[in-house]
Amino acid sequence: MPNLECRMYEPRFPEVDAAVMIQVKHIADMGAYVSLLEYNNIEGMILFSELSRRRIRSISSLIKVGRQEPAIVLRVDRDKGYIDLSKRRVSEEEAHACEDRYNKSKLVHSIMRHVAETLEIDLEPLYQRIGWPLYRKYGHAFEAFKLIVADPDSILDALTYEEKETTGPDGQEVTKVVPAVTPEVKDSLVKNIRRRMTPQPLKIRADVEMKCFQFDGVLHIKQAMKQAEASGNDNCPVKIKLVAPPLYVLTTQTLDKDQGISVLTDAIKACTAEIEKYKGKLVVKEPPRAVSEREDKLFLDQIDSLMEQNAEVDGDDDSEGEEDTGMGDVDLTNSGVTAY
Repeated sequence: MPNLECRMYEPRFPEVDAAVMIQVKHIADMGAYVSLLEYNNIEGMILFSELSRRRIRSISSLIKVGRQEPAIVLRVDRDKGYIDLSKRRVSEEEAHACEDRYNKSKLVHSIMRHVAETLEIDLEPLYQRIGWPLYRKYGHAFEAFKLIVADPDSILDALTYEEKETTGPDGQEVTKVVPAVTPEVKDSLVKNIRRRMTPQPLKIRADVEMKCFQFDGVLHIKQAMKQAEASGNDNCPVKIKLVAPPLYVLTTQTLDKDQGISVLTDAIKACTAEIEKYKGKLVVKEPPRAVSEREDKLFLDQIDSLMEQNAEVDGDDDSEGEEDTGMGDVDLTNSGVTAY
């Protein structure tokens, strides 16, 4: 079986004053024993005096077994492997930076470990040839992995390492520079990186109420909807859909959250301008924002439910004699639609 245990970074121990991510293992008389998650779970200790700047009234409220959080390295005894840490000396800025780095490192480590496990090779040599050189060159292997998604050849083919071999009858040792990434490793690594790191489109949504009680109000609303959709582009196509009169939902999908919000904002303005030409009114109930898959699925289920109820009550929406049907108010509080 391959050895899949390995630290995330090249140094075996963290530097003094560095912020590291720890997990609390157990609490003793003098302090808490923790494992350093980025350094293959080597053990460290946080004394109770280093838990908080304030007076400690309850140890359990400050530190709990299993909790993961940043800590500052106070001392490192490389010979004995002792590491003393502090929780109270971590600034808010250091905590955010540490958590961000750890989340990136954890993703890189997961990909590297999966490749090693799949190919049945040891993880540390994979780090020595690929992972740690990318950390040195790009500041963080995560940044290199992002580039590999689109252009793996220029990143991976440039990696080399020195290999020593014995040649000749006198057993002379010769150092050769060889490619660090074999075709098999490259294929597995690129597939895993693309599967885990290819950006997924965000869904941006806005909820509005739109009414028009003028003659041909339905046609005016449809025209306003067309103006909203015309505000989209190839990167951010806009769709607007009736939920239940007078509630409509505008959506777009994009890789750029800010651009998606901007496009939907412009779509709402275009829709408002068009409907106001015919003395109609548009009210924004929920402004453009990114929604999760769970929120979106729940909302779509509620849309389907309301549309079924509306169809049972209103009959044929395309009927000439019922053009104004559905232009009145709907009680959103009791309709089952929840704004996210």
